[in-house]
Amino acid sequence: MSDAGSNKANRSLDTVGGSTTQFATAMIGGQLFGLPISRVQDVFMPERLTRVPLAPDDVAGVLNLRGRIVTALDMRTRLGLEKPDTDKPPMAMGVDLRGESYGLLIDTIGEVLTLPDDARETNPVNLDPRMAAFANGVYRLDGQLMVVLDVDKVLEITTNQRLAA
Repeated sequence: MSDAGSNKANRSLDTVGGSTTQFATAMIGGQLFGLPISRVQDVFMPERLTRVPLAPDDVAGVLNLRGRIVTALDMRTRLGLEKPDTDKPPMAMGVDLRGESYGLLIDTIGEVLTLPDDARETNPVNLDPRMAAFANGVYRLDGQLMVVLDVDKVLEITTNQRLAA
């Protein structure tokens, strides 16, 4: 095998390696968001949501998901977006932080996308500050911007709000 052939084989192995990330996508208020699939535990339709007295506005309530108590966070409220003008029930993406389970309430679930890490861009200066606070970069996809949600940032603020209350 010539050197050129061997270099070509190595390059193709490199691109197959760890240079891509899979994202579970979701629509929230007409904006496409992506969460690293490694952070998503479940995708489900929340049922029997129980309100929590004196909880922050973005805590929609708690629910029982296969025997686990899950705190449901309304991502529209968290992002400062208006309530949907439809009666369509929200979907949820289940995530964990330090052993606690959370359900991020979203409008609709999208597909799983595998995207190259080197195509991720830093947050643009004109990204809405409410989204930028929770974003870990963006991808430009066919005329649409996918905002990568930083799950830790989304959930840490809830923890800080609870401590302050």
